[in-house]
Amino acid sequence: MHPVKTLFIGLAVGTATGLWIGTNIGKDQSIFSNPFADNSLQHKIKQTGDKLMEKSGEAIEAGAKKLEKGGQALKEKARQNNGDTDNK
Repeated sequence: MHPVKTLFIGLAVGTATGLWIGTNIGKDQSIFSNPFADNSLQHKIKQTGDKLMEKSGEAIEAGAKKLEKGGQALKEKARQNNGDTDNK
C-alpha cells in the first residue's frame, strides 16, 4: 500500500509544479515567479520598452561598425587614387 501512496503524492506534486510553471510560461513570466501576481499593463509596457532599447542599442552598434569599415575602405581607395594621380 505504501508505493501507491507515494505514487499519488508524486502525481499531486508533479501536477502542482506543472501548473505553476505552465501558468508562468503562458503569462510570459520567468518560470519560478509568482503566477498569482498581477502583471499590469504598465509592467508589460516597461518590459517591452526595455527589450526594445536593448535591441536598438545592439543594432546601432552593429551599424556603427559597418560604417567604420566602409569609411576605412573609402580612405584606402582615396589614398590609392591619390597615389595613381601623382604618378601620372
